[in-house]
Amino acid sequence: MAKTRVSLSAQNIVKWYGGVQALADGTLEVQSGEVVALLGANGSGKSTLSKVITGVVAPNEGELLLDDQPVEFSSPQAAQNLGITAVYQELSLIPDMSVAENIWLGHQPMKWGITVDKKAMLAQTQKLLDLFAGTVQDSLQPEEPVSALPPDERQIVEILKALSLDPRLIILDEATASLDSRQVGRLFELVADWKEQGKAIVFVSHRMDEIFRVADRAVVLRNGRSVGSAVISETDEHALVNMMVGDETAVPRQLTLDSVSEEAAVRLKLENIRSDVLQDVSLTVRDGELLGIGGLQGQGQSDLLRVIFGDISFTGEMTLSGEAVHFSHPRQAMQHDVALVPGDRGSEGLLLIRSILENFQLASWQRYGFPLKMEAAQADAKRVADDLSLVRSSLEAPVSSLSGGNAQKVVIGKWLLRQPKLLLLNDPTKGVDVHTKREFYNLLAELRQEGTAILFYSSDDEELLGLCDRVLVMLDGRISAELSGDNLTHTQLISASMSTKRSEALETS
Repeated sequence: MAKTRVSLSAQNIVKWYGGVQALADGTLEVQSGEVVALLGANGSGKSTLSKVITGVVAPNEGELLLDDQPVEFSSPQAAQNLGITAVYQELSLIPDMSVAENIWLGHQPMKWGITVDKKAMLAQTQKLLDLFAGTVQDSLQPEEPVSALPPDERQIVEILKALSLDPRLIILDEATASLDSRQVGRLFELVADWKEQGKAIVFVSHRMDEIFRVADRAVVLRNGRSVGSAVISETDEHALVNMMVGDETAVPRQLTLDSVSEEAAVRLKLENIRSDVLQDVSLTVRDGELLGIGGLQGQGQSDLLRVIFGDISFTGEMTLSGEAVHFSHPRQAMQHDVALVPGDRGSEGLLLIRSILENFQLASWQRYGFPLKMEAAQADAKRVADDLSLVRSSLEAPVSSLSGGNAQKVVIGKWLLRQPKLLLLNDPTKGVDVHTKREFYNLLAELRQEGTAILFYSSDDEELLGLCDRVLVMLDGRISAELSGDNLTHTQLISASMSTKRSEALETS
């Protein structure tokens, strides 16, 4: 195949989402025949910069240069037309369609320019599948529905979908997360071929060993800014982690309560929990404890909370206040005083077209009898709304009329009405303002004082460091490290999240 040439430069990219600045000064350059690793902690701006380059989002400021010419992408299709595409960990496949239909969707081989050439499409799909021959099951065929595939094969189909566009520049954003070692090895062989062909590759991964195995250079983002770069052959893990962290300073404590005594009752104990994502997860959380769950996004944190809440099937042992339980439905967890504040309030936490009152009472209507004791329901909702300082015109107003922070208060208040003994929090402050965060932190302090056990996942590393006495770091569905005391630092948190040699030493010490 003839070599292509490409150069891309993203210069001083700025991106705001409402009042949140995702990128303050994102800069990245990549050339033909080069693999650039894009590194950074949670919230550093990696995904946003990738999405700007591929036309998924438009920057507020800054400039993109393709082959030294300014370009603006109005859509992913516009970027694809110029040879730029990406493979994301969040798959874009349509489950009810076949492998071939997914790979060629939008650019199917045509016969006489008027109808899809199915024979050619199947043949070309098989040629692509052969690139991963020996690393997948024989059942992975062009006409197989995607819904029947395991996660690793779906990820391979996603990679082949991008490759079918014959891109000049490809972004691999956590594309190896679902692959086994053989599949990763084959992908890296393909990357070497792509380099030889003159393609440019941007590689995003949480696995340090992969970065040193495949990348030529690394560019590091921190707090939305490009803070440095390094030639991989001239650096090491320690230097890259330090670049991601910056000058290590103690994160101010957001809560000043005393640590939970080891004599406090164990509210939740998990032993060797397994699911499609989780691998031998064991932990304990005591009454009055705020136990943090950290790690880069998508490492099994949400699955862990959903397993405990009865929303995902699992194997292993779970005990609640000394009683063996195995919830197969959230209703069972609720009956045992367990509550889950979900990560996506719009799709999982609220009925946006209903009133604030109705949303507050979603999990509690049965408490008010039949016919409904409306005055009692309103009084309880008002009490919780006042406790949370909920800004509203009335309880009858639609919840969609609230700001993001106030809408999140309704999600939390809905569960506080049930007075849970175990509260599961899935990134609850994501996208809320500083004032609302401070109110939320005060609420956590009150709940701890009342003896509520809290399991708290946050994608904000500083939040974990400032709130928790103990943080469990997840990586690839496992707990990679437990941090507490002098080890509970930003450097150790990043090291454990990236599976560095430093984190391995911490785990075994």
